[in-house]
Amino acid sequence: MKVITIEEHFATPELIEAWAALPPEYADPAVPLYRHGPPSAALVDLGAARLAWMDQMGIDVQVISLTSPGVQSLEPAAAVELARRSNDLLARTVAEHPDRFQGLAALPTPDPVAAAAELRRAVGELGLQGAIVFGRTRERSLDHPAGEPILATAEELSVPLFLHPQISRPQVRAALYSDLPPGFDFALAGPGLGWHLEAGVQFVRLALTGALDRHPGLRIILGHWGDAILFYLDELDVIPRVAQSDCAPVSEYAKRHLYVAASGTLSHRYTRWATEILGPDRLLFALDHPFVPRAPGDVASFLAGTPLSATDREGFASGNWEELVGGVRGV
Repeated sequence: MKVITIEEHFATPELIEAWAALPPEYADPAVPLYRHGPPSAALVDLGAARLAWMDQMGIDVQVISLTSPGVQSLEPAAAVELARRSNDLLARTVAEHPDRFQGLAALPTPDPVAAAAELRRAVGELGLQGAIVFGRTRERSLDHPAGEPILATAEELSVPLFLHPQISRPQVRAALYSDLPPGFDFALAGPGLGWHLEAGVQFVRLALTGALDRHPGLRIILGHWGDAILFYLDELDVIPRVAQSDCAPVSEYAKRHLYVAASGTLSHRYTRWATEILGPDRLLFALDHPFVPRAPGDVASFLAGTPLSATDREGFASGNWEELVGGVRGV
């Protein structure tokens, strides 16, 4: 069975240094781990070590993308330049191993017009399969009117946008995730909960503000089995009633627009739940490399035991992704 993992990350030394130099209000507390922590070497490797790890895990293809926080907290000119360099490097990596690597482009959302142009270049000239975005651009959410060129171009090119988590703003971290024992504040604000709520809320905002109505062909991917959204759809569906709006229920937008990736959480329980809500053709496999440790055999044993039919299991492992990007227009 062919296995494609669609949320696998990289970074470049120049981007890591740019992130480290951000002012405190835009700094990401995960960046020190990229510089000196366990994932640092694996993040910057785009060659032999990554391929060897894939072979060990039984992965045929990685869809590689820039890790959080992307270029979205940088000044516009720096964001444009570093996104372009990152995408060029990613395209060269894919060209060297086209049977093993695919890529999602980084977008310089601080300059939305340039971001739309970079998406068009990344798909049409570089051959990448879509883009990864990180919700907010500093204080501006993805549904802000300034982001319309990005959403319109993704819809026009028929490419997915992977809506990836990012750290909450400092005010949110201070209000919800502070005054804990050492280390717990980041763990809760980041991979434990905060990251996922940040990404999930960005999808809900796209639904509630009419962005998804304006772009009915837009396909959004959320990692981590939907970043909490699938588990709260019943509650989220009360929003239009409480707000006295004629907006459709959030669950309808999820069923029209949303795909979910496993992102290293190899859970049969989540597989069943996501299948019940969205259907088996909206499930995508991912390991969130290099952030989630895995042992040889984990992938094969998980997929073999997945509560799906043989056909749906193959779709989850690779076919759904190939179907999702099979219509990329690349103009």
